[in-house]
Amino acid sequence: MPAPTTPPLPNRDPAAADDGRAATGGPAGERVVLTEVRRLPEQGRLRLTWSDGHAGELPYGYLRGWCPCAGCQGHALVVRHLPPAGEVAPETIRPVGNYAISIAWSDGHATGIYRYDYLRRLCPCEACGGPVEGEIHSADL
Repeated sequence: MPAPTTPPLPNRDPAAADDGRAATGGPAGERVVLTEVRRLPEQGRLRLTWSDGHAGELPYGYLRGWCPCAGCQGHALVVRHLPPAGEVAPETIRPVGNYAISIAWSDGHATGIYRYDYLRRLCPCEACGGPVEGEIHSADL
C-alpha cells in the first residue's frame, strides 16, 4: 500500500507566490516553494519536496516540537523546540495560501501554521543544517 499523501498543493509557481515568505536559496536566488508533503508513517516522518529538487524528512515529534503558533511559542523573538509529551502523528495537512501548511496533530493541537521558509530552515539534513533542538532567533528566520 503506498504511503498516504496530502491533498494536492495549489499551484506553486514561484512567480505566483508574491507574499514574500517563500523560502529562498534556489539557483540564482530563485524562490523555493514546497511542492509535495508525504507522510511516511513507518518511519514517523514527513517528507517535504521542494521546487529546487531537495527532499527533506522531518520526524513527526521534531516538527511538532518546533510548532510556531503563539500558544506554543508565545510572542517572544525566540522560537524554542518544545518536544511533545508523547508520540504524535499528523492527522491532516492543509495548504495555507501559497506560503505555508497547517498541520493538525494527533495530540489535538492544530493551530500551527508552518511557513515554507520556516520549514526549510528546520530541515535537519546535512545540506540544510537545521537545528536539532534549542532555539532559533526570529531574526534568523
